Amino acid sequence: MTSMSSDPVLADRLASLLPTDVDYCSIRSMSERYEQIMVRNGVVEPVHSVDDSGVMVTVWSNGGSGYAATAGSSDAAILAAVTEAGRWAAISVGRFAGGAPVSTGSRGSYRTTVDRPWNTSSLAERIDQVKIATEQLRTDDRIVDAQTAITDRTINTVFVDTAGARIEQTQTQLMPDMRVIAHDAGQTQSRSLGGFSQMGQGGSEVLDRFGFGPAPQRLAEEALELLDAPNCPTDVRDIVLAPDQMVLQIHESIGHPLELDRILGDERNFAGTSFVTLDMFGSFRYGSDLLNVTFDPTVGGEMASYDFDDDGTPAERTHLIREGILERPLGGGSSQQRAGLDGVANSRSSSWNRPAIDRMANLNLEPGDSSFDELIGGIEKGIYLETNTSWSIDDSRNKFQFSCERGTLIEDGELTTTVRNPSYRGISSTFWRNLSGVGDESTFEVMGVANCGKGEPSQVIWVGHASPPCRFSDVEVFGAES
Repeated sequence: MTSMSSDPVLADRLASLLPTDVDYCSIRSMSERYEQIMVRNGVVEPVHSVDDSGVMVTVWSNGGSGYAATAGSSDAAILAAVTEAGRWAAISVGRFAGGAPVSTGSRGSYRTTVDRPWNTSSLAERIDQVKIATEQLRTDDRIVDAQTAITDRTINTVFVDTAGARIEQTQTQLMPDMRVIAHDAGQTQSRSLGGFSQMGQGGSEVLDRFGFGPAPQRLAEEALELLDAPNCPTDVRDIVLAPDQMVLQIHESIGHPLELDRILGDERNFAGTSFVTLDMFGSFRYGSDLLNVTFDPTVGGEMASYDFDDDGTPAERTHLIREGILERPLGGGSSQQRAGLDGVANSRSSSWNRPAIDRMANLNLEPGDSSFDELIGGIEKGIYLETNTSWSIDDSRNKFQFSCERGTLIEDGELTTTVRNPSYRGISSTFWRNLSGVGDESTFEVMGVANCGKGEPSQVIWVGHASPPCRFSDVEVFGAES
């Protein structure tokens, strides 16, 4: 089917189909073009391509809410979805606590800045680039598995509503992945390019941003080094988390607990609840004075940058946690009305056939004033941890246990011995209150996550995270072989 975003008058056409006999209605068209090229051990995997589009209609009427989606692009198909959404709105009257999003009737557009489009080269050339990177990983007979992938995605969205909103947005994302597995004498170790965190909006310049070119040699060398490295000690130590591990720490122990629909109980059956309660906002000490976390869809090149969320709410940089004190939840317009709290513009959908719900977007830990040398300089006995490899956290996002690909001991303020199988555990608020150092602007890295799952029916969406390395005091660390 032809991408709906190719229609130059699509917004006006959709607006002409809005009903006039309801309290509120929005129509959102969304098209996605997706390509993944993967090479594993010299073999080119089948190229995974997606070209998908459709329309979501949401209706609020007499206190009820309903939605319906269609893959059809004709006026008749969209009007049928309007009728179906209205039918469900009538059924839900009296069964839904909340109200329609408060639309500002916003008009505007957003488009990712792309310096060097990835897909302007031929498919053969794109495959060759991935093949060459994979071959560069295979430096030793002990390398038993090597793979590289590059995923390119463009999402076009057009949104209109009965309040007069007209919004068009285009996000272009590039997601490189590279990983290598080494094995010898019964020991297996792996290294990857950030553990699925190295990604952003843009074109081929994203590869340069994450050092894709020189990465194969480094990853292969580090995987081989880990084969002979000692196991991570079991102890209570100061730790410093690299930015690619901070991505996971922020995502799981700040992002998900602050999603307002989760706090209100909407996610209880599928993804769990939150240790955060409504009365904590404005007073709860989430972390030390060094903890400053922002919702910021305005960062150029970050995965979830946009000007409007999928309910048409203008997006702006907002503090969620300031100097350790919890200020705002990650809640879109509908959840804000239900909770009676101010939130942010984070009502987002993963596809045309999914409703917009409260999601993380760009969730960033703001830089502090310490250089990397200063972060480790005051540590007598600690460990530097890089790149998440596994995670476990309870359904209220409180107690957690995370493992990393690589650790380096810190002794008397210096990085010393590489250790394998490092893990650490903690309780979210206690852990963040032990934040004792935050890297400065020179250490700040912009990354993301492309596989955040939530919702019923399930939605997998892309999220941005940015952070410097951070130091935490008195953390329980241990090795997987302990």
